[in-house]
Amino acid sequence: MNWSNYIKSFQSYLKIERGLSKNTVANYTFDLERLCGFLSENNISVAPEKISEETIQQFIYAVSKELNARSQARIISGLKSFFSYMVFEDYRTDNPMELIDAPKIGRKLPDTLSLEDVDNLIAAVDLSTPEGERNRAILETLYGCGLRVSEIVSLRISDLFFDEGFIKITGKGNKQRFVPIAKSTQKYIELYKNAIRNHMTVAKGAEDTLFLNRRGNQLTRAMIFTIIKSLAVKINLQKNISPHTLRHSFATHLLENGADLRSIQMMLGHESITTTEIYVHLDRKHLTQVINTFHPRKM
Repeated sequence: MNWSNYIKSFQSYLKIERGLSKNTVANYTFDLERLCGFLSENNISVAPEKISEETIQQFIYAVSKELNARSQARIISGLKSFFSYMVFEDYRTDNPMELIDAPKIGRKLPDTLSLEDVDNLIAAVDLSTPEGERNRAILETLYGCGLRVSEIVSLRISDLFFDEGFIKITGKGNKQRFVPIAKSTQKYIELYKNAIRNHMTVAKGAEDTLFLNRRGNQLTRAMIFTIIKSLAVKINLQKNISPHTLRHSFATHLLENGADLRSIQMMLGHESITTTEIYVHLDRKHLTQVINTFHPRKM
């Protein structure tokens, strides 16, 4: 089996067994193809089950000259996954990446908005158009529930459990979770659904999709980005924001107001609490308040 066949088999494994997104699979594939290109350029003929740590080190050294530390770390992570898969499938008995460490990179703290910024952003929505009611409901839901952009565009009417105070979210790897939804957010969704969506011609296949474009189809991720960036320009917000900024702001504001990390982790759908812990770094003042309020020797 040559590199191409192994890569195709690895792609299937990532999609079916690990449930990774198309973008992640594409990134892993690109990194492996880059390795294959390096081998070809240097006339190194070696199969995936025989390639050595030394050869991979040569490849990493070569790409390190043109890539930053974050990109190098991503390549190393992808190669580790590939060779772990090779061991798992008994194509190899060892992982040549075991002793190769990724470069240290600082963890990037997410951008956040103040509550005033969020209010101004939503207030800037033009409610004189049908799309305005939809956009307000989208922003209220992104911020009110801490959703990913992929989760908001795929949200279905059948996912709304307003009587119980929850919505059902299908997140990364098709993992489902129930997220609490405030009455105020429910109100804006109902306004859009009853006053706008119910009077639209819905495209075939989108009957259960909550947020629709003008043609009655599911919105794209790019459209959500465009809506938010346009509003940021409208209010002269001097920050580079995206739908994820509202998700970060949701988590940060909950933490600032006393929510515990475990609850935030569950609402965000983070597999590991270490991912959620990044929000602790955003507000040192909050940590000081925790000590002054709860530590027995605070006086």
